[in-house]
Amino acid sequence: MPEPVVSPEPLPTPFASELGSLADPGRHHAPLEIAGEDPRGLLDALRRMVLIRLCEQAIATLVGSGEVKCPCHLGVGQEAIAVGVVKHLTARDHVFSAHRSHAHFLALVDDPALLLHEVFGKATGSSRGMGGSQHLIAADKGFTGSNPIVGGVVPVAVGAALGNKMDRQGNVAVVFFGDGASEEGGLHECLNLAANFVLPLLFVCENNFYASQMDICLRQPSDRISRFAEAHHVPVRVVDGNDLVAVSHAAGELIAEARRSGRPGFLEATTYRWLGHVGHREDIDVGIKRKLDDLVQWKQRDPIARLRQALQTTGHLTPGAFAAMQQEIQARIDQEVAAARSAPYPDPAVLLDYVYCQGGS
Repeated sequence: MPEPVVSPEPLPTPFASELGSLADPGRHHAPLEIAGEDPRGLLDALRRMVLIRLCEQAIATLVGSGEVKCPCHLGVGQEAIAVGVVKHLTARDHVFSAHRSHAHFLALVDDPALLLHEVFGKATGSSRGMGGSQHLIAADKGFTGSNPIVGGVVPVAVGAALGNKMDRQGNVAVVFFGDGASEEGGLHECLNLAANFVLPLLFVCENNFYASQMDICLRQPSDRISRFAEAHHVPVRVVDGNDLVAVSHAAGELIAEARRSGRPGFLEATTYRWLGHVGHREDIDVGIKRKLDDLVQWKQRDPIARLRQALQTTGHLTPGAFAAMQQEIQARIDQEVAAARSAPYPDPAVLLDYVYCQGGS
């Protein structure tokens, strides 16, 4: 007898968003509202976002050509979150990130050299050529490290926050992660620990609605990740992650409170990655909701364009000055790509030096 035909189970019906317009790609396209803001600070933020964007686009080109071979998870379109948060940090704070960490690294380091050399696997890179795209460090700038284990870096940040509390110097820890990490048990344990031990830690969720290639409506009953923090009585701010001003204000409030009282905070910033989960392509054939039209509309929420337009409208930036900024940064990146190509690879003799403790007890 023929096998019975089994109809596939229907896909879940997308839920009504709890994030409202923050999840709507057709909203928030206008220039930012910058009245009362320091124009010099905004121009510096714009420059840092352009640096991140152009550096990641250069890496995408190198990945596409096969010249860079390590897996690269790019965050093009998400630059405002990193820049808006780190504005309020010092080199004495501790910043942690996951696999999509280039923006956080560059926002703090403000120099593409260490990142570009690292993705080439050269000894002159941030991790001496041993880490690639996903294992970055710049401890002297406050970037304590990144690793690609989803949710795995969050407990490390809790430990750093506990150390900060014991040191009593007013320093904080910040950990960046995506909405996919909220499905790892470690995050929930860390929210509980941070709340109960009253730790100076800012959780920053970059909610781009995808974990790898799966839409959030296939994974969770709500698209608002901050509900988990509220369950642990952790103060929450939810903002448009493509609005540099909104991100900066919310992060500034939470970080200031962490320094003052030691209490943790949770910042949820909605955004959208223009490229696929890993690599250089603009994947749209993933999940069930990622469509070309959505990508086009999210690009109209470009955090760089919205800040640039606001600065031009208020007379703080001219088109020529912006073009010159881009050209200067691009030349710097091109110079470091050329330098990375000719830089030495790690000596094979040191391969195990960073794995095992050398000497002593």
